[in-house]
Amino acid sequence: MIICGQKTLWTKNNQWTKMSNFSFKRFTIHQERCAMKVGTDGVLLGAWAATGMEAARVRRVLDIGTGTGLIALMTAQRFPDAEVIAIDIDEHATEQAKENVKASPFSHNINVLHKSLQEYIKEENAEKRFDLIVCNPPFFDNSLVCPDPRRTTARHNSTLPFATLMKGAMTLLADDGVFSLVIPSECRQKIEDEAIFAGLMLKRRVAVVTKEGKKPKRYLLEFGIKGNVIDESILSLGGDEYSTLTADFYLPKAEKS
Repeated sequence: MIICGQKTLWTKNNQWTKMSNFSFKRFTIHQERCAMKVGTDGVLLGAWAATGMEAARVRRVLDIGTGTGLIALMTAQRFPDAEVIAIDIDEHATEQAKENVKASPFSHNINVLHKSLQEYIKEENAEKRFDLIVCNPPFFDNSLVCPDPRRTTARHNSTLPFATLMKGAMTLLADDGVFSLVIPSECRQKIEDEAIFAGLMLKRRVAVVTKEGKKPKRYLLEFGIKGNVIDESILSLGGDEYSTLTADFYLPKAEKS
């Protein structure tokens, strides 16, 4: 849900909130120059990605479309020995992400680059594969284009079609690595189809609901190159599991800025 350039966020206290910046336990996100703000999707993905892997196995992380740098910072916190590369096509977002990273305890782990996925694959050493790739992708396809071109880039997949995203992830993913995404429910089948075409296997699928019994509004998906066993589950934003998943990041209510 996006209102007047700000995302609503489901906090651990089970309340929707809108904020120009957001303080987490170990870092603060400033976002006034970013087209897309901190939201539930990013927090979910940053906390959930690669939860089935041992931390020691995650040595290299790629965050595609880093925006504010939130997911890059969350993965750096979770995997302290990992090198995190964060890329974004939006120059303003890239600069703000660099500032957020510099002000955090994880600046030595994270490198923020102003590049598209296509440019990164072409210019960087693709032989150095990633153990974890994360992406909260632009998902609108045939919808009305936003008057703000930067928000169009952030929200519409014209600059990063699903097919390009999945093929790019396949190119950069280590043989035993995982590619984790968060997507709206209406995009799930398209993403899963493109993954098959790219040679990726679905490993985990989590239906995210606001309350138990409700239809899922979004999905957490995890793909790999090997294996075809799918682990399926449901995560309620109003339940204890969400609070547990995000406990290392959210400040207690009284401490929030």
